[in-house]
Formats: sequence, C-alpha cells, structure tokens
Amino acid sequence: MLDDSQNRIKQIREGKIEEFEKIFKELYPQLCLYALRFVKRKDLSEEIVQNIFCQIWENRSDLNIHTSIKAYLYRSTYNNALQALRKDGSHNKYKEYIKHHYNENNSSANKLEEKEINEIVHKTLLSLPQRCGIIFKMSRFEGLKYQEIAQKLSISIKTVEANMGKALKAFRHSLKDYMCLF
Repeated sequence: MLDDSQNRIKQIREGKIEEFEKIFKELYPQLCLYALRFVKRKDLSEEIVQNIFCQIWENRSDLNIHTSIKAYLYRSTYNNALQALRKDGSHNKYKEYIKHHYNENNSSANKLEEKEINEIVHKTLLSLPQRCGIIFKMSRFEGLKYQEIAQKLSISIKTVEANMGKALKAFRHSLKDYMCLF
C-alpha cells in the first residue's frame, strides 16, 4: 500500500495531472467531511481542503511525503482546520471585545475616542517601513505566528521579532496618551 502511495506521489511530483485529479476526486469529499467536523462550516471546510490540494500541486516538485498520501492529506486537513479555528477564535475574541467595550449605548465621547485611536493606528501603520507593516499585519490581523510569518516571507524569525519590536515601539509611542484605556 505504501509503495502504491509512493508511486502516486512520484507521479504528482513529475507533474502528472491525471494522477493528481484521481486523488482529488477520490479523497476530496471525505476530507471536506473531516474538516467539517472541526470548523462546522461547509464553505470553510471546502476552502481548507481546496487550499491543501492547491498547495500540493503548486509545490509538487518539492513534495516529500513519507506516509501514505491519504494519511498526509488527513493530517494536513486536521492541521489546517485547527489553524482556521485559531484565526477565527482570535477574530471572534476581538469582535466580542469591541462589542462589549463599544456597544450602541456608548457616549459620543467614547465614539470620538475610538475614531481618534483608529486614525492613530492607521497613521502609525502607514509610517512603518513596508516590511515592518506587513509583518505587523500578518501577526496581529491575520493571527500568524512568528515562524509562519518567517516562512511566508522567506526571512529569519529574528528578523520578524526585530520588526515586530519596531512596530510595537511605534504603536506604544503614538498611543501613549490612550494607554490607560488598554
């Protein structure tokens, strides 16, 4: 079985689209159901599995799987579903915080403060060096870990840490008058 799987992986590595399509048709529905168990949204589960297959095809020449293709795809689906939940969880926590602290009943003074803070954040982001701003957005807005950012941008983790340090220093400086609110 493992030999058959290694043969299939070799064919994909060689760019044989027919083999890739066979695996896709064979496993896509099962993987979507598996992802659905975690993310509870059909559209998100399909997106997760489609992204995995896209990544495999795009990186086929570097494909290095030591297990069966099926086991690899299930593990990838599991990992990507958990990552989607983490990102969604961070986003939901942020939305809950905003809802709790800035609900409809807030005074116009609070709304004015919120607008000022948003403007300062926006200006600070624009003032950052380009790579520093990108790294900050990937970390804080997309919920990526430093290692994930380093891999995506093909830079070292130390570079990510240094740029995040610069960005956070800039935000502390520009928001110093509002720190009591945080």
